Amino acid sequence: MENTRQQKVAKLIQKELSEIFRQEGQNRTPAAMITVTRVDIAKDLSFAKVYLSIFSTGNKHLVFESIEQTKKEIRFKLGQRVKNQLRIIPELAFVFDDTLDYIENIDKLLKQ
Repeated sequence: MENTRQQKVAKLIQKELSEIFRQEGQNRTPAAMITVTRVDIAKDLSFAKVYLSIFSTGNKHLVFESIEQTKKEIRFKLGQRVKNQLRIIPELAFVFDDTLDYIENIDKLLKQ
């Protein structure tokens, strides 16, 4: 169970990463829309698991791999944005969130 501090930091990271992906996504992957669906953070606030959902692209795994390759750059930009709120910038681990794809597939099957 997360405490209040963990929840606040997780929401801050989710908001800032969403903004980073919105701004940077237009330059790197103009056809894809990247959404941060959830952030889980460790008790010591040094590690964050970031769940990403990717829309409007044919090869989602290719976009996810490009995000994985630029993980250090994304963490640096996050650090620049939250340097006044956080003392430690957490290490980021990105997880591909396919929940919405699963829901869409179930809806499609139910309509048939």
